[in-house]
Amino acid sequence: MRLGLENIQSLTSALGSPERQFKSIHIAGTNGKGSSSHMLASVLQTAGYKVGLYTSPHLKDFSERIRINGNPITEKRVVDFVAQHKSLFEKGAFSFFELTVAMAFWQFALEKVDIAVVEVGLGGRLDATNIIHPEICLITSISKDHQQFLGNTLKEIAAEKAGIIKPNVPLVIGHNPDEVVKVLTDKADELGAPWVLASEQYTHPLETDLKGAYQKPNIIGVMAVISLLKDFKISSQQLEEGLLHVVNNTGLKGRWQVLSKTPLTIADVAHNASGIESVMKQLSDLPKNKLHIVYGMVSDKDFSSLAPYLPVTARYYFCSPNVVRAKEAAQLAEEAKERGFYGDAYASVQEAYMAAQQNAVVNDVIFVGGSVFTVAEVL
Repeated sequence: MRLGLENIQSLTSALGSPERQFKSIHIAGTNGKGSSSHMLASVLQTAGYKVGLYTSPHLKDFSERIRINGNPITEKRVVDFVAQHKSLFEKGAFSFFELTVAMAFWQFALEKVDIAVVEVGLGGRLDATNIIHPEICLITSISKDHQQFLGNTLKEIAAEKAGIIKPNVPLVIGHNPDEVVKVLTDKADELGAPWVLASEQYTHPLETDLKGAYQKPNIIGVMAVISLLKDFKISSQQLEEGLLHVVNNTGLKGRWQVLSKTPLTIADVAHNASGIESVMKQLSDLPKNKLHIVYGMVSDKDFSSLAPYLPVTARYYFCSPNVVRAKEAAQLAEEAKERGFYGDAYASVQEAYMAAQQNAVVNDVIFVGGSVFTVAEVL
């Protein structure tokens, strides 16, 4: 990974500056930016616009990252992009993320989208997506994550996310603590960017097909963006319809996704303290006999920081997703047992999931989470 804009600027310049050829909405945040991006794309599609959507990471297939009106980029288009520009790529030391962002912008320009919804990869200020000049920016909730890159305090992390704020470009701020709001509004004021707090604009979120309780502040942020988006006509009915059909319109996966109803099986990609806390609160409210949790993490995440938000009474099935960054299942199980959690380590995510299915009875609940990669393997 490489943080900085020089590489991506030189790359897109060589491609004819595709990022200047379409309108966009830019979205940063710690939690909620992916869901908010998909909601916005769904609403704009429902209103009849041709909508590009760039998000990361993907769950099952690379093509999920680049969509137009919900349709993933085709394998042929990916191959064509690489074939046409191979010599350019070989000359530069571009990261995987930089090449993917460039491909997305190239695709959106080629297909002449009316607008693209662009989700930041990491942070904001030095993220490769931060070369667009959007119509509006949205910063969702900010909490501690990726501290090794973004800083150890909420203020430091907020300052990195605030890097997407542009002069005179409206900013919508999602649900955040006062210290974060101050960092964001100070930066906006400095740049002459008009800003609104979404929670002051709306107090009652509309309904959505995304059933995670944590979506409520995300919905309010999306509603605020739509209300401020100029040059795009979106009726209240189109807003409601778009929010009710996010999964079908955009292909969003892994957000409080129900995999089975008997026993009730839910997967969610939440993987930091704030996200885990919200998901576990919703799980605790479900009627159930016993809770089974299939749990795998990446090695740069600390189990002890998440342990306070995880239920000790659940039965755990510790596993290691099949990626280089994965934390070993045996190590994860040991860290958990030291803190009073009960469960076994399994050789793979699939084995852990199968064991949970075999042990669970009709009135139990199975949850799959801990990492995007864990959820991806179950899906």
